[in-house]
Amino acid sequence: MIPVIGAAAASAPMANATPSPPPDGRRVRAALLHKVCGDDDMFALGSAVARVVQMSTSDDQGTHDLAHYVLSDVALTQRVLRLANTVRYRTAAGTAVTTVSRAISLLGFDNVRTVALAMLLVDALASSDHAYSVRVELEASLCASLVGREMARHSFYQGAEEASIGALFKNLGALLVASHEHDRYREIQALLGTGKHTPAQAAQMILGCSLDALSEAVLGEWKIPDVIVRAQRPLDPGALKVAVNRGEWMRQVASFSLEVARLMAKTATPSDTPEAQALLARYGTALNLGAAELDELFESVAFEMTSLLQSMNLQPVPRRAPDEDKNGLPNVLLLATLGGGKEEEQGAYPSGKPKNARDLLLAGVQDVTQMRASGQHKVNDVVMAVLETLYTALGFRFATVVLKDVRAGQYRARASFGLGATRVQDGFAFPLAPAGGEKGGRDLFHLAMENDADLMISDARSAKIRALLPAWHKALLPDAQSFIVLPLVVGKVQLGLFYADRTELAPEGVPADETALIKALKGQVLAALAP
Repeated sequence: MIPVIGAAAASAPMANATPSPPPDGRRVRAALLHKVCGDDDMFALGSAVARVVQMSTSDDQGTHDLAHYVLSDVALTQRVLRLANTVRYRTAAGTAVTTVSRAISLLGFDNVRTVALAMLLVDALASSDHAYSVRVELEASLCASLVGREMARHSFYQGAEEASIGALFKNLGALLVASHEHDRYREIQALLGTGKHTPAQAAQMILGCSLDALSEAVLGEWKIPDVIVRAQRPLDPGALKVAVNRGEWMRQVASFSLEVARLMAKTATPSDTPEAQALLARYGTALNLGAAELDELFESVAFEMTSLLQSMNLQPVPRRAPDEDKNGLPNVLLLATLGGGKEEEQGAYPSGKPKNARDLLLAGVQDVTQMRASGQHKVNDVVMAVLETLYTALGFRFATVVLKDVRAGQYRARASFGLGATRVQDGFAFPLAPAGGEKGGRDLFHLAMENDADLMISDARSAKIRALLPAWHKALLPDAQSFIVLPLVVGKVQLGLFYADRTELAPEGVPADETALIKALKGQVLAALAP
């Protein structure tokens, strides 16, 4: 009989929790919006973006306002003049451009407005603590805006130039997650790196909403015109038809622009790739593009991108894996969290882990998501569903959830699966604060919670690992050869953890896509536990 979390656990944070609202993205968007829009610098960015976007091209006053805005910022003035004096525009002008008014005349009102918006994003975000990831997303945004501008040049719609702004902001969600929620950003990238998920699917698994939905919500908070906000919405899959109005055309251009930007970031010869053929198949009819037009677009945007980066004194970001963030854990634990090799489809590893663990984890994520979406669940149900998924999908012999018992002054196991679960659960308890002893009292379980670090230990026999294991664990589970520890931390409050182990080593490790799904499962529990 598997014990369930009941009235006896009243002192635990989850015992009196109430069912959470469905994970339809509203909760996640609200948290991110609060973090983004509550920041003074981001509030200022939103106000500035709204001001520039709303500048009208319809009369001389709009040009005057834009010139005045550019001149009010010395750095922006220099960048606009530098762009106006690049090879392409300097050749057209014949002489050096020394005034902003002439630069606007030469570059075009909408071009300068988009450059000003791009610079607002660069100045606000480029100095992020996660500079590499943010730069990758910034370049995608800048490149997308140039694609949007090229598409607008060939459009018969009035006000088509706004497509460059819609395209610029198409990547805003990814930019903000990279800057403000970098751990979630890395998890999304890990899923995308497997090639088995679309960006929308990966973001939904990790955030509970798509990046498009996040972009749309932030732009709405910034009071950006509806036509630009609606341009962030996703398109139906498959080949697209010719748009019936300007709004639909802008949605098509925004999506197309970002896809082109992503492709151009991957290779210097995008025309020769299968992705280019896929772009034509999807967008060719809708946007009146053939192979020749697409090749010309690639060439033109590459040239413009070089000029734009030069005007901003930016070098193209090198395509490399970003450095791992430091989290204060001993090096041996950092190494222990690294994933393993590629999984196969059938059978199990010698450790007992199924080779189709990814598929089993994905099914578990979907089940838990649907459970919470129904609204007909208790927090205990979510915890038990996640615990069962971890136990079965990863082939553990024992899995438990450990929660804080304030009255007893300890963390203790509340529900378990596996052989001898009841006996082991009764002994699985440890103090709220580390006791003296090994490593000055800093044992592996307290370290994991203090650093909110998910640990996946493939070989628990290592002397360094064993030195970090508390005496109670060695006595209770002396045959544990590999295990995972998933802390449950809401804000900075340490609520407990998931623990699961095997009696065999697990050299196959945990690949990045499995790690992301495990984090998604844990995220569902944290969302249910959050007040």
